[in-house]
Amino acid sequence: MKRVEAAADCFEKGFNCAQAILSTYGTELGIEREHALRVAGPFGGGMGRMGNTCGAVTGAYMVIGLKHGAARAEDRESKERAYALTREFAEKFRARHGSIICRELLGCDIGTPEGYRQARDEKLFTTRCPKFVRDAAEIVEELIAR
Repeated sequence: MKRVEAAADCFEKGFNCAQAILSTYGTELGIEREHALRVAGPFGGGMGRMGNTCGAVTGAYMVIGLKHGAARAEDRESKERAYALTREFAEKFRARHGSIICRELLGCDIGTPEGYRQARDEKLFTTRCPKFVRDAAEIVEELIAR
């Protein structure tokens, strides 16, 4: 679980949830840390802080893609495997938290000024989000180990 802790630490240092996941796992899968941080940057806060799919979830999807995704159009087997693992990840994350949607996980819509202020005032980014990052890391750890 060393990588789970590394992802959590990355998030706690100020990177967003997607960055924490992709930068932790991406380096072992062929993407430089700086590139991982840049690529995952817009995915935090539910896709550009719009409250959509949780960044920890999208970061995990990117890790699944790096490990199992198709790099050739005709590679249908890899494509289907990546899709299946993505669905499995979503099911496991949903089983733990009830949703994969940021605004549902936080209980407010950070895509609005009021919702973002509420999340900050209630310290949701430091009380809830670290658990989402840890759980996403644990689940992706299990899936890519196969």
